[in-house]
Amino acid sequence: MFNPSSLCVAKLYQFINHFKFRFHFMDIYVGNLHYKVDEDVLKEIFEEYGEVTAVKIVTDSVTRRSKGFGFVTMTNEAEAKQAVEELNDGELMGRKIVVNQARPKTANEGGGRSGGKGGYSGRSKY
Repeated sequence: MFNPSSLCVAKLYQFINHFKFRFHFMDIYVGNLHYKVDEDVLKEIFEEYGEVTAVKIVTDSVTRRSKGFGFVTMTNEAEAKQAVEELNDGELMGRKIVVNQARPKTANEGGGRSGGKGGYSGRSKY
């Protein structure tokens, strides 16, 4: 059955992607973060290089503890590239961080469990 809200969501994603492309936004991956690093800390660090529009630290859905990586979105690609170049392999809270341009998620990547056969090997029953 047709769901009009799913059409609206799809149009919104198209608009956002168009907007990001047009204004050269850049998504940045930040890895090997100490679990005490929060989004405000990352935003403050990256704002030294330019305008930051979004910061997201990925957390475990059960414990709500940081998984040790996150993403920063900057509005200016040149400023973002400078931030990547200068911050990669830098130190934050005693840890050497990894900073690079985020890659789009591919179809075979993703969160969650892949399922499996639950111990059933696929052979025929006796």
